[in-house]
Amino acid sequence: MNTDARIAAQDWPHLENELGTRGNAVIEALLDPEACAALAALYPQAGSFRSRVVMARHGFGQGEYQYFSYPLPQPVQALRSALYARLAPIANRWNATLGVATHYPANHADLLARCHAAGQHRPTPLLLQYDEGDYNCLHQDLYGEQVFPLQVAVLLSRPGIDFDGGEFVLTEQRPRQQSRVEVVPLRQGDAVIFAVNQRPVNGTRGPYRVTMRHGVSRLRSGRRHTLGIIFHDAT
Repeated sequence: MNTDARIAAQDWPHLENELGTRGNAVIEALLDPEACAALAALYPQAGSFRSRVVMARHGFGQGEYQYFSYPLPQPVQALRSALYARLAPIANRWNATLGVATHYPANHADLLARCHAAGQHRPTPLLLQYDEGDYNCLHQDLYGEQVFPLQVAVLLSRPGIDFDGGEFVLTEQRPRQQSRVEVVPLRQGDAVIFAVNQRPVNGTRGPYRVTMRHGVSRLRSGRRHTLGIIFHDAT
């Protein structure tokens, strides 16, 4: 089964319910081990990327990541387009719930045209690499005025074999409450969908916004690679 077919075969009402309840949803085994290894093997190939970020230089944590350049590698492009088509209706329902007027187009190319018209031309899909002792501070991937409210991370390495530690972590700040923390266990090839910035929560007085941040806990050993898929482009 190819990636498009795997995405189409998912129980999307269930995933949307998980996003609404927990702030994240996991697609198990979205990529097979061979596809994961092939994507991770791109990391040393400088020609595939537009820039490299060493986290410690910017106070982002420890470790590094590289943003892909256009044209994106075919597997990354295929994932970005196919996932967007499934997530755009969810994002539109979130905005309707929150009373936000923005409506996202059904086709990802149209979202990119909107980004480019706003001066956001740089691709945002990225590969992240963590070694022993590395971590990623809690953050949000906003990048400009145009923001699509959902993003995806795919674990490319094997927990307990390639690395230990390095758990994917989400925090949720609700109004007048302390932050809630969730650790999302992932296996190689699993994809986690989560909110970029804010998401709606139904309260006793109606829906309200909560603010989300994400990061990665300290890697205790080994090396960890992750594919990050952000749907809006950057300034």
